Amino acid sequence: MIEVQKHGVILQQTKLDFENEGVLNPAAVREGDFVHLFYRAVSRGNYSSIGYCRLIGPLEIEERMKTPLISPEFDYERNGIEDPRIVKIEDLYYLTYTAYDGVNALGALAVSEDLINFKKQGIIVPQIEYEEFDALADTNNELDEKYYRYNQHNNIIEKEGIKIMLWDKDIIFFPRKINGKFCFLHRIKPEIQLVSGVESLEELTEEFWNNYLSNFKDNILFTPHYDHEISYVGGGCPPIETELGWLILYHGVQVSINGYVYSACVALFDIENPMKEIARLPYPLFKPEESWELKGDVNNVCFPTGAVVFDDILYVYYGAADERIGCASMNLPLLLQEILLYKNN
Repeated sequence: MIEVQKHGVILQQTKLDFENEGVLNPAAVREGDFVHLFYRAVSRGNYSSIGYCRLIGPLEIEERMKTPLISPEFDYERNGIEDPRIVKIEDLYYLTYTAYDGVNALGALAVSEDLINFKKQGIIVPQIEYEEFDALADTNNELDEKYYRYNQHNNIIEKEGIKIMLWDKDIIFFPRKINGKFCFLHRIKPEIQLVSGVESLEELTEEFWNNYLSNFKDNILFTPHYDHEISYVGGGCPPIETELGWLILYHGVQVSINGYVYSACVALFDIENPMKEIARLPYPLFKPEESWELKGDVNNVCFPTGAVVFDDILYVYYGAADERIGCASMNLPLLLQEILLYKNN
């Protein structure tokens, strides 16, 4: 098994109004010696915004803002901006997040040239009800019954005067274009899906999504397989490009007598055809074990969302028990060696 070092809690809530309930699930991007963290900051009443801090090296906090960097502005995000991820593609930073309006949680995008000023692009996932999704996705083959269980919202179609949509979260861009086109992950429970071959994000129209969902099974990246992820899988960190393929850290969820357990997991995908899974670690990369991972706002959670590399060491930033931010590290070449022991036949 790969050796993982946990560095403890590196960021926790303060008494400031915007983050007095918790900090969790940070996006991370390295620029030179610095790591920029964009984290979910939760205020009382479960309203989220995006806080910011800068690290010197992978672990030492150098600067931390005392106000949110990105706050809710529009109706589609009025109850919170949650779980950001970030990549730099060419000269532009793409920060994706879950926009929550109090009823629906949907993937949205903001872009920046300088990591300070972000321009919101709105919701980029399909905005449809479950029945519409089911009719499109079930055209040729029956869907896994878990799609119904996780997404039909107990057959309630409206809440507080707002139609309940299919929740589509964990939007995560690949950090470069593949064959000159955008690729990104997204998650409709219980599996992770892939959007590829997008020339311009303006293509993400209602017509695009109808065509995409009509071929839904062809776009499923991977499904739960091992015990630690058997309930469902979801997005984690942006894909990491290596000489052996795209290394993708994700979260896997298993139900236990104490409720759901969220673990950090890892798989390897083909560099030119990211739909092709090369190998998957059959055990969690790391899981809740420490007291601050086992007990919190949501117990038993290690939720990876950001990763950087320093001198062949991969540092993974994650939400711990939905209340604080931890960091774990491992040797990247050794991790690749380990995962290749479990290549698909």
